[in-house]
Amino acid sequence: MQLETTCETMGTKDKSWIARAQAQWKFRGQARPGFAIEPQPGQESVWDYPRPPRVVPDHREITVHLGGVEIARTTRAVRLLETASPPTFYLPKSDVVMDYLIQASGSSFCEWKGQATYWTVSAPRCSPQTQVGWSYESPLDDFAAISGYLSFYPARMDCKVDGQVVLPQPGEFYGGWVTPEIVGPFKGEVGSGAW
Repeated sequence: MQLETTCETMGTKDKSWIARAQAQWKFRGQARPGFAIEPQPGQESVWDYPRPPRVVPDHREITVHLGGVEIARTTRAVRLLETASPPTFYLPKSDVVMDYLIQASGSSFCEWKGQATYWTVSAPRCSPQTQVGWSYESPLDDFAAISGYLSFYPARMDCKVDGQVVLPQPGEFYGGWVTPEIVGPFKGEVGSGAW
């Protein structure tokens, strides 16, 4: 992957790489670009989210299923809000059926959060699915709030927020959760590499 992407596959990174990666972003949530969709009342623009990202609590009911099997249910999620991307919901591991998850091979490194661990699901009545979610087991200091939390790819799992089906963020790499109150355009769409 190129430096323009949020994360680069690897094990660890030095502080100079992290500083360069953080500095390369043009959009940081201070001003909405002209191509951004204007939010209506009750909506949020991903262009108003900050960079570096912000972690905020979300007490709506979040459910994650695969093939009808419940993998997670919580009202104690946090959302990670980052410029140009739909929110990523992180769920406390205590509200996830961890017996259904197996650590997957591979990792990636995010210049904001640190090294990610990927998870595969293997649950009764479900075909095994590879890399359905990820976590930051030892996140960088500014993101200690997501230690002990997991997120899931809505393209690979059935995710809902207060009963509403979550759509996946465009692009295979990203894991943002698109819900009706979020407007873009979103990172991951064609031509959005530098967003």
